[in-house]
Amino acid sequence: MFSLTGKTALVTGAGSGIGAAIAELFARAGAYVVAADVNEIGGQRTIETVRAEGGQAEFVLLDVTNEETCTALANRLLLNRGPLDVLVNNAGIGHVGTLITTTATDFDRILNVNVRGVFNVTKAFLPAMVVRGAGSVINLASSAGLEGLKDRFAYATSKHAVVGMTRCLALDHAKSGVRVNCICPGRVETPFVKSRLAEYADTEAAYREMCSTQANGRMAKPEEIAALALYLAADESSFVTGAAFPIDGGMTAGSGKLS
Repeated sequence: MFSLTGKTALVTGAGSGIGAAIAELFARAGAYVVAADVNEIGGQRTIETVRAEGGQAEFVLLDVTNEETCTALANRLLLNRGPLDVLVNNAGIGHVGTLITTTATDFDRILNVNVRGVFNVTKAFLPAMVVRGAGSVINLASSAGLEGLKDRFAYATSKHAVVGMTRCLALDHAKSGVRVNCICPGRVETPFVKSRLAEYADTEAAYREMCSTQANGRMAKPEEIAALALYLAADESSFVTGAAFPIDGGMTAGSGKLS
């Protein structure tokens, strides 16, 4: 396994799903993990899991849409632990709908979390990483950030923005020693997907249909996404920056759809 011994990593949205899996795997790899989330119960559960396995972690209550809160956290961690070694911008929300069925409130809510949230957190933590001349920023985008998807207007728009932000950040800071990449998962068995399944009368049929949208016929597990994040956080990926990695069971290799 790749080692993160001696490194400090912040993972937003660490209270469940992909974020929790990343936080737990990073801790197993030796990192001190700062697990951030608006969900205190979920965040505490994550660090309890980490500590039960002998890892080091702390939970911080963080609303990524609040710029002042992000800045205050960055200042505190800089004072207590120095610049971050790894920043994972995982916090995000989903939305189903076309432009016609998406309200302005829906649109603003999605962009505020998925785009402004990445801006706020990265803006707060990146300068110290640049000054030190090292670090890895990992953004969680989506296969919806690489291609258009039906009935995902606001969500896909936000994830295309995350991919664009990743590429620009990578180019702006490549010579500083800070690397910036993003992960673009297909459908993953997360709480959001499970809540979508609960909306169907026949949940088993809906589950099979969701799996069928991946070329390999199944959804990903959060731990599979975490494994790619670990590689991007580790020194072994030192020549990798500005990349958007599909991890989608072959969805973006051809035509795909989500329902």
